[in-house]
Amino acid sequence: MKRIIIGCEKSGRVRDAFEEQGWDAWSCDVRPSSGKHIEDDLLLHLDDGWDAMIAHPPCTHLAVSGARYFSRKQVEQTEALEFVQTLLNAPIPKICLENPVSIISSRIRKPDQIVQPYMFGHPESKKTCLWLQNLPPLFATKLLSLPKCGHWNNQTPSHQNKLGPSRDRWKERSRTYEGIASAMASQWGKNSSPDQ
Repeated sequence: MKRIIIGCEKSGRVRDAFEEQGWDAWSCDVRPSSGKHIEDDLLLHLDDGWDAMIAHPPCTHLAVSGARYFSRKQVEQTEALEFVQTLLNAPIPKICLENPVSIISSRIRKPDQIVQPYMFGHPESKKTCLWLQNLPPLFATKLLSLPKCGHWNNQTPSHQNKLGPSRDRWKERSRTYEGIASAMASQWGKNSSPDQ
């Protein structure tokens, strides 16, 4: 059975989508979660014989949406970029690293693909970059048109995110859309056998 680790995932959406494709799929994060979950530092499990990894490193110190704070985050950014580079260098044949638009593009390399939820059946916008190693770009499964109102469901008319400030806002915004998780599993799950 093929094995995949989903790094820094608490929701289990990507893990569960790969399980449905017949993979031995595990999520790994320092925070607890339900299902097949390793509650530990992802870096301690990169050598555990995985066939593939999809990693969602925290974007707190990387996302350009927080650029106004960059001058105060030099140490944190350096550590976050080192974490990303370690994931990209992991001894795992197939790797996808997912993050919003971030300094990874300028400090490590540009993403191989940028996807949006509306490419996978969700009437919402959230530009998501994918850095791929030995995986093909995803193809859209259900491309939606912009609603007549001129903005997506998760946006205000001025295109700002509708989700108001809260303690769990980061958690809500970081959750992978089910359509994207399903596309990853159905498209890469079939094309990621260890023999290829």
